[in-house]
Amino acid sequence: QVQLVESGGGLVQPGGSLRLSCAVSESISGIYTMGWDRQAPGKEREFVARISRNDIPLYAESVKGRFTISRDNAKNTVDLQMNSLKPEDTAVYYCNTPNAIGRGTQVTVSS
Repeated sequence: QVQLVESGGGLVQPGGSLRLSCAVSESISGIYTMGWDRQAPGKEREFVARISRNDIPLYAESVKGRFTISRDNAKNTVDLQMNSLKPEDTAVYYCNTPNAIGRGTQVTVSS
């Protein structure tokens, strides 16, 4: 079964940046869609971004213009560059494929 391992989370001040990375245990070149979701305390998990096999991205309105998703089929990784972070971006961020999801990495935006 494919395994996804997220990294790169942490504590950052408002306006700061973080880059999340997801390492996948098998080739992602055949996986059509890779994505990121997040879940804030007391809230439902929500869509953040996804990217297709031919590098077409889709973003939630709340992160559009601030976050950038990318995939490297040679390295089997999917990254999420997060800029201009806001306190409301605080959540556990999960990497996912249509059939698997990682354990998540915590992102905290606070002064």
